[in-house]
Amino acid sequence: MSTLLLTALTAAAITCAAQAPDTLITPDNEHIYYMGRIDKSDPAAYRFTYPGTTAMFDFKGSSLKMEAKPGSGRFVVEIDSMQPFTVNFTATDSVITLAENMTDAPHKARITYAIEGYEFIPEFRGFHINHGGSMLANAHRPSMKIEFIGNSITCGYGIEDSIPSNDFSYDTENHTLTYAHLAGRALNADVNIVARSGIGIYRNFGGDRKGTDHTMPSEYDNTMLYRPEVKWDFTQFTPDIICINLGTNDTSLDNYDIAIYEREYRKFLARLRGLYPQAKIVLLTGSMLGGKALDDVKSVLDRIAADNDRVYRFDMSPQTGDLGYGAAYHPSAAQARKMADELIRYLRTSVITPTE
Repeated sequence: MSTLLLTALTAAAITCAAQAPDTLITPDNEHIYYMGRIDKSDPAAYRFTYPGTTAMFDFKGSSLKMEAKPGSGRFVVEIDSMQPFTVNFTATDSVITLAENMTDAPHKARITYAIEGYEFIPEFRGFHINHGGSMLANAHRPSMKIEFIGNSITCGYGIEDSIPSNDFSYDTENHTLTYAHLAGRALNADVNIVARSGIGIYRNFGGDRKGTDHTMPSEYDNTMLYRPEVKWDFTQFTPDIICINLGTNDTSLDNYDIAIYEREYRKFLARLRGLYPQAKIVLLTGSMLGGKALDDVKSVLDRIAADNDRVYRFDMSPQTGDLGYGAAYHPSAAQARKMADELIRYLRTSVITPTE
């Protein structure tokens, strides 16, 4: 074989290797560990709406791309020990490179939905690993399961903003900075988030004093917010602990009936107890409540806890502004960190047993 021919063949082999297609990992791959409520009816497109929905997996390879429905919105990406970063699937994005030029070695990836997706109906459509890469078995699965049921404070509304007069923007919402996400991570828990900004137990923000539609009790049975055609299978996630932070919107604008709030809260609690007989349920107040509304809500929650077994009470510190504010006077990232620290201590000392 001539030297010229050998050189040409070698160059062709190098070109083919360089152009070798990535390996597509479909959403239903057995090695992907998901957290959150997800509609998995289509194995090629996993749909969801709640913030905090997460995909975790180990892989071997030098590059990683993510495929999602265009317009899905913002995700926070964590790979190995790298600093978390955000990617945003706009209406023109379907595949985004998350990492490249890495060592061709085992890596860990965690991708978390950062915002509320009920307007977008985001979809995981898979991941792309460089040719020759592969998914790896991951034996680690958190044994503790926690569900957080809440409103904008749990979603992370405005948490990346620092001007309280600003209105809501998806650009400043980030669930991974919230008390719920931080607590779940600190406790190494499998976390389910069921939350929406402005939602309440009987009355959503600014709604009629006697009550509004699409409150948490009416949406709780759905896999995705405002999608009653896809019901959640409650056998898919059995929480050990449920933390409920609802009441800020019920009492909004001082236009509320505390008796209706108590009645509907008790009914919702009974629903949860029927679904999860062994769960420890923690009734919370968040940092945005104050004054008479806070006193009223605390009194209701104290009575409900006293009347029910395995129901706990905890109040996170009201915000004073010393840690700043997010948009529309929502908790800042620093305030959320304080809330998380308080809740973590409480759960560890008063709710989680030594064997957990």
